[in-house]
This record gives sequence, structure tokens and C-alpha cells, in this order.
Amino acid sequence: MSKLEIPPKEPFEYYALIAKELSLKEQRVEATVTLLDGAATVPFIARYRKEVTGSLDEVAITRIRDRIHQLRELDKRRATVLQSIHEQGKLTEELKKKILAAETMTVLEDLYLPFRPKRRTRAIIAQEKGLEPLAKAIFAQTGIDCEEEAKKYVDEKKKVVSVEEALAGARDIIAEWVNENIQARQLLRKLYTEKGVVRSRVIRGKEEEGVKYKDYFEWEQLGAKAPSHRILASRRGEKEGILMVRVIVPEKEAVEILRSLFVRSDKADSGQVAMALEDSFKRLLSVSIETEIRLELKRRADQEAVKIFNENLRQLLMAPPMGQKAVMAIDPGVRTGCKVVCLDPQGKFLEFTTVYLSTGESKKEQAHGVLKNLVEKHRIEVIAIGNGTASRETESFVKSVSFEREMPIVMVSETGASIYSASEVAREEFPDFDVTVRGSVSIGRRLMDPLAELVKIDPKSIGIGQYQHDVDQKLLRQNLDDVVTSCVNQVGVEINTASKELLTYVSGLGPARAQSIIDHRNKKGPFKSRTQLYDISGLGEKAVEQAAGFLRIRNAQNPLDASAVHIESYSVVEAMARDLNCPLIDLMTDQLLRERIPLEKYVTAQFGMPTLLDIKLELAKPGRDPRPPFELFTYKEGVETMEDIQPGMTLTGVVTNITAFGVFVDVGVHHDALIHISQLSDRFVKDPHEIVHVHQKITATVLEVDLHRQRIALTLRGKPN
Repeated sequence: MSKLEIPPKEPFEYYALIAKELSLKEQRVEATVTLLDGAATVPFIARYRKEVTGSLDEVAITRIRDRIHQLRELDKRRATVLQSIHEQGKLTEELKKKILAAETMTVLEDLYLPFRPKRRTRAIIAQEKGLEPLAKAIFAQTGIDCEEEAKKYVDEKKKVVSVEEALAGARDIIAEWVNENIQARQLLRKLYTEKGVVRSRVIRGKEEEGVKYKDYFEWEQLGAKAPSHRILASRRGEKEGILMVRVIVPEKEAVEILRSLFVRSDKADSGQVAMALEDSFKRLLSVSIETEIRLELKRRADQEAVKIFNENLRQLLMAPPMGQKAVMAIDPGVRTGCKVVCLDPQGKFLEFTTVYLSTGESKKEQAHGVLKNLVEKHRIEVIAIGNGTASRETESFVKSVSFEREMPIVMVSETGASIYSASEVAREEFPDFDVTVRGSVSIGRRLMDPLAELVKIDPKSIGIGQYQHDVDQKLLRQNLDDVVTSCVNQVGVEINTASKELLTYVSGLGPARAQSIIDHRNKKGPFKSRTQLYDISGLGEKAVEQAAGFLRIRNAQNPLDASAVHIESYSVVEAMARDLNCPLIDLMTDQLLRERIPLEKYVTAQFGMPTLLDIKLELAKPGRDPRPPFELFTYKEGVETMEDIQPGMTLTGVVTNITAFGVFVDVGVHHDALIHISQLSDRFVKDPHEIVHVHQKITATVLEVDLHRQRIALTLRGKPN
């Protein structure tokens, strides 16, 4: 069979559709898609092509990108469906028009269902026995005598040995027709969507093994209102063989919908049709539509979970950096001792040792001396302690050391540090050290710059979000990459000190180009100008265009190289300086000079007012870090273990994770406390992000301490927020 020629969708059809869906101007959508198709990244478009897109932000650009991809995937599937039906010789002009007009994958698959290659069903077997004419005669409901008509089809050679067998076969055929009827599927889909109840039950004998799923042993909730975490939790319980999960609707109502569509009278042939309808629902439609609805509930739950993960990850990556300080980082250890490393202000490894805090007074005295000597030797400015086991004991010990000057001590989250320690990245940098030393280095660097260190770790291992291993992994990866890329480019990257992992996320780069930059830096020395980017092997003009504005060069000859002003805009800034008869650096240091810039004078087809306003703002604070300033934080004195906590006590803590059902808080006892969503405020809270953010310092009241289950419940009720 020849390949079917399928007329492509006109691009403007998609532009108009997306514009309508997102309430945007069509030409803005077209311009954005054109840039994306030209390999422009979302951060680049949002920051440096505002004139083209009408100043669309990253959220809008990402939505356009994802929707155009979805529509193009629909087109690919449409082509496959058309070709398949064409090869079967069943593609009519009317069917072709319907398929070409299908706007969703669901409609397309409904149209394809009767033609989809299928296993040998009961209906196919009945058709092979020659019973399709009988099914057509009954389904027409003209008032025929069904039994008399069925006698014509009794044929032992075709293995139809009785009237009842003939009628049963005809009903099987009718049941399949009903299952493949688009209107029937749409109406039942609507019923399941609006009234479908998610029901989970524990499998007999699994009660003890699956005690963690106790809340779902007899759980029912309207699917339309079921929270994402409950959908994902019940599915996990089902996957582990603990629960049986269904989505059910009132069977009587479902069958009545089918009767209203297909039953035309109260005569005998209509009675046969009614029997076929009931069978079709129980055996075919209920299974098929339930599967669809379960997938849709999963898709919705995935999106909600990924949204929470995205927000948490963004807040964590954008946590305040302490900045360039000489750091002593300590990974606490009881039996194996505390691993201590010293880092210079650029995060370069200087020295490491091990001190023991629980093996006698002499060892402790020795540890005192070691820490004091290291602080003086490397001019340490701050001490970072990992918040794992024995962290508070280690903190107390370090506080007891009489340093020559006041020494800030900061507790740093260890989550993900062990993943980094065992990674290829860590092994390449520190091949001669074990994982505990590498972990200490990661703790110290995370204090200096959380973003630069966390990009080395798979976001799923950072310990934020919920059910990250249960959601669609492709969806999760795409979204997490988007968040990391957005954060890295929002902050900007110092090209002369950045790791390959950090450079990888810069707009237009990726792993290969990031390595090329590292190789060039190692061979030629530090970059002195952005123009040197054009000399790097593997970086074409397009890559430089995408990356240049997000790369910083401190102390460069051209001060603009340390800013977010794009290299393509240098000529505009230089013209401003010439017109004001001043050195370029004065524009960056003298506010009065900047206020005299007549921006409208520099408006061109390439540089509109949005870009010029961005330039003026950037000149005021060139290369400014958008992250909030770092603040020292201390846990409540005297609270080092769960046994120290009592109901009614007020605790200080740091938000470590936000989920749909509540907020987890590190209160310094190695077990995160939970603030249930109902305890976040005196008012109703739909989304915990309305009240708190990851890495936020809070003060909360203890509601309950369950030592047996290792759980701490807190409340923020009664506190202003």
C-alpha cells in the first residue's frame, strides 16, 4: 500500500490555538515558537528578546514550548493513525476529515479504536462464525423475532450449535460496537470524570506488612477531588501488592446512559440490545474507561506533585549564599570521628583531618587544639557543620573551643551530600579521598553557594517534594532541568571559577561546550574578556549569543563583562557614555549620570525600550546576585534530641521540604518535624507555599511528640503570617 499523503497543519492554526488558550497575542506566540525552533533557550528569550515576544516571562515561554511540542506530537500520531487505516483499505473521506479535525489525543484514539489491530476477541470469533448479519438485524431494532432470525445462523460446521449461542454471539458483536462508539465513550468518560470514586482496599493478609498504608485500607474519595499525594500513595501501595485500587461509578447510571443512546423500544430485539449494553459496560467499557480515568488521575497527580517539586527546588537553589569565605566544614561522626576539611574563599580544598569527640578527654583536648590550629592556619571565617547524626553534639563541642576570634557556626543540610560523594564528579576531583571527606567538602561549598554545589546532584536526591519516584520520570526530568536552568541563568555564572556542572546549565551550552570552556580555561588561563568566547573550539556564534549574557568575568578590562548586559548591547552603552562624555565605568557608579540617559534616543528596531530599561537597571547594580542576603541561624539551646522536646515548647527551625499535606522542618534533632497544612495558619490554606518557603527560618509551637514513631508535630496557628 502506498504511503498516504497527509496535508500538514498550517503553523498559524497552532499559533492561533495556543494564543487563545494562553490569552496571548498570536504574533507573540509565532515569534516565540520561531525563536525556540532556532535553538534559543527559554532564559535567553525571556531576558534578551523582550521586543520580539512582548516581554513574555519564562512561565509563558515554557507553556508555549510545551504546547507546540504537544500539538506536533499529536500530528505525528495523526499521521500514524491515517496511514494505518489507509493500509487497511478503510479510510473514507468522512473519516479522514474527522481525524484531521481531532484536537486532542483522546478524540483521535476514539476514532482509531475500531481500526486498531486487536487480539482475537469474542466479537471477532462471532464474526468468524458468520453472525455479524444477525447482530446488524438485531441492532436495527425493527421488531424482528430474534429467535426465528437466529435459527438461520445455527450451523454446526461453523460451531453455532443453538439459537442461544447465535444470539450470544450477536450480542458480543453489538457489545464491541458499543464499546467503540465515540458518543458512548464520551458520555461514560464524563460520568467517570464527574462521579468516579477512587476506592482502595487492603488485600487480605497484607495488613501487617502494609501498615504504612493503613490510611488507605478502606479509603474512598471522589476522583475529581482526590489530592495528588493520596492518588500517588494509593498507587504505590497497589504496586507493592498491599492495596487493590479501583475507580468506580454507579453501574445503574452508566448502563442507563447506554440505554438512552441505543435502546429504541421495548420489543424483543431491543431486549437483546439491552443485554448487550450491560455486557459491554461490565466487560469492555468499564475496564477501558476506568483505565483512561486512572491514567488521567495519575497525570493530574504527577503535574501537581511536579509543581510542588519545582517550587521547592527553585527555593532551595535560590537560598542565600554566604559568599566567598574561608570555610571549615565538618561532617559529624561518632564512631569514625568527625571529618574536617578547610576550603579557601573560592571553595578550593586546602587540608583535611579527623577529630574524635567521644573517646575520652585526652582526645577531646587534642581535637580542641587541632581545630584552633586549622582556624588560624587557614584564616577560617566560618565553620559549617553537617546536620546529620551527632550534629548537635558536634556543634556544642565546637562552641566550647576558645578560638582567637568570634567564629560563626552554621548548620548545613547534608541531604544529597552522600550522593555527590559517591558520584563520578566527586571521584574525578578527589580521587584519593573517601566519600566522607568528599561529603565534608560538599557541605562547606553548599554554605558558600548552594546553587553551585547542588547542580552537581540529581535533584531527585536532594530530599524535597513528594513521591518523586512515583511520578512520570520524563515529566519530572524536563521540569527539574527547566528549574535548574532558570536559576543558574538568573544568578549568572562566573566563567573563571565555575565547575563543568554549573556551566552545563548556562543557556546554549550543555556538557560538551561546558567542557570546552574548562579545557580552554586550563590551557589559556583565566578569561579576560567575553570576546574570548568566540575563540573556544566547539562554540559557534549561536552558542555564544545564547550564553554570553549569563557568563560573568570579574575584574575584566571591560566592566560590562561582569554584568548581565549582553555583548550585543555593548555598543548602545558605549554610545550612552560617549554622549554623556564620561568613561563607561562612571555610568555604573554614578546614579546622577544614569538618570540623565535619554533612553528614547537609543530605541532602534533591535533595541526597544524593554531592553534599554533592563540595561539601565543592570548598570545600577552590575552582576548583582538576585538571591536574598545570608542570615545566621541557631537552633533552640538545650534541644538536641527528641527526648528534649515537650508539647507546648517553642522551637526554631528551618523549612526543609513542602508537600501538598504539610511542611517539614529541621528543628535540630535529626528528625524533621511536620506542620500539617491545617496547622499552618488560623485561616484555610490551600497551598503551603502561601505561608512558607524552603529554607525559611521559622518559630513554631510543639503540638505532639511521638517517640515510638519518631514523629514531631508543630503548629504555626496563633502566629502572624
